[in-house]
Amino acid sequence: MTDPSTQYSTVFGSLHDYDKGGVEAIDDDPRNYVFSNMFEVAESAAVWEKVAVAKNMEYVLEAIRADGISPWRVTPHDEFALVMDGEVVVELIDPADQLVDPSASGSRAVEGEPAGTKMGRIVAGHGHMAMLPAGRCYRFIADSPSVILLQTIEGPDTVYRWSEICQTS
Repeated sequence: MTDPSTQYSTVFGSLHDYDKGGVEAIDDDPRNYVFSNMFEVAESAAVWEKVAVAKNMEYVLEAIRADGISPWRVTPHDEFALVMDGEVVVELIDPADQLVDPSASGSRAVEGEPAGTKMGRIVAGHGHMAMLPAGRCYRFIADSPSVILLQTIEGPDTVYRWSEICQTS
């Protein structure tokens, strides 16, 4: 009998090297399923654009093409940023004033540099996850093109491109 561990190997994708994959429906229509590839989505997205690649009720996973310095954002709820490719620095500020309604959904852009107490920074590489705490401001810095998968709640900046990014046949 063949050792099953020698039959398969895990290969991690990146922004510049990925296989799209797909859904193979055995006895159903593939349009009943959603499939997209975060690297393909990030590759064709504008820098810092938040493109939904998965959705469960109000919760979304957004693929973000990170490159340079993002605008400041504030989130009314915890968010989680998972770096899928490259290295991303997260800077955090506890704002002097409440900048977002706590009952709102999704992060919001902050105009200019927010006043408040610097909380520190997180250096996150491939596979590292950073929590972005509720009520706090954050921005991302990436010295080279990187990919962030953001777990959040649907907000005003969530971009939907299902017809462009999902497999339909």
